[in-house]
Amino acid sequence: MDIVQLTAEPLSLDVACRAVSSDDCGAISTFSGTTRDSFAGRQVVRLEYEAYEEMALSEMRKICAGLRDKWSVKHVAIYHRLGLVPVGESSVIIAISSCHRRDSLEAVSHAIDQLKARVPIWKREVYGGEGAGGGEGEESQWKQNAECAWLRPAHGS
Repeated sequence: MDIVQLTAEPLSLDVACRAVSSDDCGAISTFSGTTRDSFAGRQVVRLEYEAYEEMALSEMRKICAGLRDKWSVKHVAIYHRLGLVPVGESSVIIAISSCHRRDSLEAVSHAIDQLKARVPIWKREVYGGEGAGGGEGEESQWKQNAECAWLRPAHGS
């Protein structure tokens, strides 16, 4: 069973773990990517995410299928938040169950790498500081994932 979801609602690691739990599995491995309060010496007040939702969900399903081709996993859940994500809250949660730990651990690592490289979700960091009250004076920057496939130079370029 695969679960892929884009939502503006807060994400829950407990919900993700329950979604992939199975009596015949001895392992549930997870990844939770959270908004940190700083980047490169700047105060981050929130992240904002946008997505090409239809394509993002399609790519997330393909990632699940690819995991099954490489590892013996039982259930896969990939949740990604859209809209505003305050400091300390999760932007992405991945949970994978398997009979043995190695399969789920390796699959989780591969899943987040693939998500960052292939899924059309864009992140904007919003910075605070002096004069940045209530949105006025805030600065922001759209961020690129270094892993993003469409940003890598083509061979021979």
